[in-house]
Amino acid sequence: MNETMKNIKKRNSCRDFHDTPLTEAQVKLLVEAALAAPSAQNIQPWHVTVITDKKFLDEMDATGVAELAVAKDKIYYDRIMSRGGKILYDAPCLIVVSAADSAWAQLDSGILCQNVVLAAESMGLGSCIVGLLRVPLGSHRGEEFKKRMQFPEGYEFAVSVLVGHVKTGKEPHDLDYSKVSFV
Repeated sequence: MNETMKNIKKRNSCRDFHDTPLTEAQVKLLVEAALAAPSAQNIQPWHVTVITDKKFLDEMDATGVAELAVAKDKIYYDRIMSRGGKILYDAPCLIVVSAADSAWAQLDSGILCQNVVLAAESMGLGSCIVGLLRVPLGSHRGEEFKKRMQFPEGYEFAVSVLVGHVKTGKEPHDLDYSKVSFV
């Protein structure tokens, strides 16, 4: 099996990171992987923000958890609390993708994130694609957070990826061939 397939098959969503910061070289490689992603008509409708500022990450995490605590539907809050009470899982690096409004922006942003998580896996790092960053970005502090993340005008949150050194590992999910049809 080639290295790419090995990384695809062994990758899993990490939700328990060491607080060890990534090196500049690691961050640079993750950014290169992100920017190498294909997009529809090569429009590249994204903007990538890399956050390694622990204080900023903790602020967004606390705001997100507080918002989930008062939400009508407690399903996300209960799940986050059962996993340690953090939506960003103490990851030392968060890569945020904001995107311009276009027909393919969400799909293109997802492809970018897949490049990032596979690059992280190839470097021996853990990762987790995170949509719950939408919660603090939709809060009373959301505009402040977006400004600090330098979202370009007209861009909105698309998706994000946590990256760091794995503290507690887990096995990847089993392949479910019942989800496949061959025609």
